Amino acid sequence: MKLKICGMKYPENILEVGSLLPDYMGFIFWEKSARYFDGTIPELIKTIKKTGVFVNETVENIAAKINKYDLQAVQLHGKESVDFCASLKEKIDSKIEIIKVFSVGEDFDFESLKPFEAVCDYFLFDTKGKLPGGNGTTFDWKILENYKSEKPFFLSGGIGIEEIPAIKNLKLPIYAIDVNSKFEIEPGLKNKNLLRKFQKTLKPEILNLKQEYNEL
Repeated sequence: MKLKICGMKYPENILEVGSLLPDYMGFIFWEKSARYFDGTIPELIKTIKKTGVFVNETVENIAAKINKYDLQAVQLHGKESVDFCASLKEKIDSKIEIIKVFSVGEDFDFESLKPFEAVCDYFLFDTKGKLPGGNGTTFDWKILENYKSEKPFFLSGGIGIEEIPAIKNLKLPIYAIDVNSKFEIEPGLKNKNLLRKFQKTLKPEILNLKQEYNEL
């Protein structure tokens, strides 16, 4: 199981958090976000996949940001269609991962995911709220019991240290945990010490969860 730290904004803080060696680091390119990124990304170790977060953006603008910031992953947080994802997949390098986000409520239809399986590398499930993301609240993870796809996914939505026991009990193909607002001093500024504590606390749970899932 991987770790993605999203909503990074300030160069010094990016380097601080980068020293924790997360698998993914997210930069939000949606101007209405309090964590909107329009700066310079300092050099990071190559194992950290720089991820651009977009909301209803054009293929051309996404491709431009990929080139400008040397992104290794793209996270689509809007109402992007299957055709849009297919067009993006054709436009960008095949090594760049496409993560399609779905806001989950109690009435979410998991059958709607099937057409996206061929055009996305991963899904990301977030809490349905007023904003496309970063609402800071979790959703009822029991609904994920209806997830029948083998496509691995990111789990997001108000995840903090207190959610670790619940994560341990999920026997699902979780590829990565996505954290953001629960580890902030202010929007875009992350608490490195709290993130380190999260990593240390989560590590044994991650190992157990991976073993449990492989045994299913």
